Amino acid sequence: MRDDENLTTERATFVTNLECSATGARYAADELHNLSRERKPLLVRYDLAGIKKALTKDALARRPRDLWRYRELLPVRRARHIVSLGEPVTPIMAMPRLAKTLKATEILVKDESRLPTGSFKARGLAMAVSMAKALGVAHMAMPTNGNAGAALAAFASRAGIKTTVFCPEDTPEVNVREIALQGATVYQVNGLIDDCGKIVAEGAAKVGWFDTSTLKEPYRIEGKKTMGLELAEQLGWDVPDVILYPTGGGTGLIGMWKAFAELEAIGFLGAKRPRMVAVQAAGCAPIVGAFDAGEEHAPRWQDAHTIASGIRVPQAIGDFLILRAVRASGGFAIAVPDDAITAAIDEVAREEGLLLCPEGGATYAALKQALADGRIRREERVMLFNCATGLKYPLPPLHRPLDRLKPIDFAAL
Repeated sequence: MRDDENLTTERATFVTNLECSATGARYAADELHNLSRERKPLLVRYDLAGIKKALTKDALARRPRDLWRYRELLPVRRARHIVSLGEPVTPIMAMPRLAKTLKATEILVKDESRLPTGSFKARGLAMAVSMAKALGVAHMAMPTNGNAGAALAAFASRAGIKTTVFCPEDTPEVNVREIALQGATVYQVNGLIDDCGKIVAEGAAKVGWFDTSTLKEPYRIEGKKTMGLELAEQLGWDVPDVILYPTGGGTGLIGMWKAFAELEAIGFLGAKRPRMVAVQAAGCAPIVGAFDAGEEHAPRWQDAHTIASGIRVPQAIGDFLILRAVRASGGFAIAVPDDAITAAIDEVAREEGLLLCPEGGATYAALKQALADGRIRREERVMLFNCATGLKYPLPPLHRPLDRLKPIDFAAL
């Protein structure tokens, strides 16, 4: 565990209260919460004026290169409550060959596959589990399409907290086995992730486990917002022109939008914002439908299906927060078909050596589509998100044997 500088004190962060995302009503910090009374997500608020006085860019630059370097803007107050598996600052990779092919100025990828458990879910669950430990939670439960459940299992096992996880029956087997191996009790449910979520909610009411579903507790968003804090620092306290983000529950998109506002308030960023683009699969695109219709809420998507299981979320509780961020930024929502996702994974792997997960592949497919139709200009600096390692997903079959006992035609090789 970390035990340095301000983290040894009780006031390691500047949290003031929680706030209902719909009404602005205040809720006490340092108490266990799920949704607000209006059944909407709660957001963590900070004494930003105090942080502005307490934190400088130079002081930040001297800290270890991990997620916890941003402690003033995070909710965990005491070092002994931090649950960590070594969350590094993830690299930003340029894709110059593909940028040249697409006649684009700059294409960047924030590669979240380097995090513990191989996905960006580690950010949110590191924070949620740390706060659960601080607040005395003994049993956590969640629905998952795979990677979030793996992250919960790993961090909760590290913290000594019991976990129960529910996933759709077609969740990739590697995810299911990973969740179980890392200490959770995992069930495969004949339904989609929101069906699993109903089971979690019912169990919370009947047996008292803590519901750790996306945006149904306040702290996963605080972990995910570190993506925005990191990328701004990595770009010299600047932001890209466009961010394409694979959007299911949308925690990361909402979190980054929150991060940019907080960084401006403490004087680390100016008023410039990236255009936020919510990327979905054509087989499950409720946010795209609501965006195109000018609506603030998205009806449940029927018959949701896509190879990008992480964004197969038929209905997001934070839909209005996603749509507000997209619209306020001047961005848009876009859907791409599965065949374009598959082609994108193949193209990026062959041309740039980056093995994207299907959700990450969706962002590249969306970029190509948006460049072609003019929604993204070729001179704009673009950042894609690869949210997990491609090694967690089925890879294309290959059978090319070589018999070493027979003459080898090296010219043919």
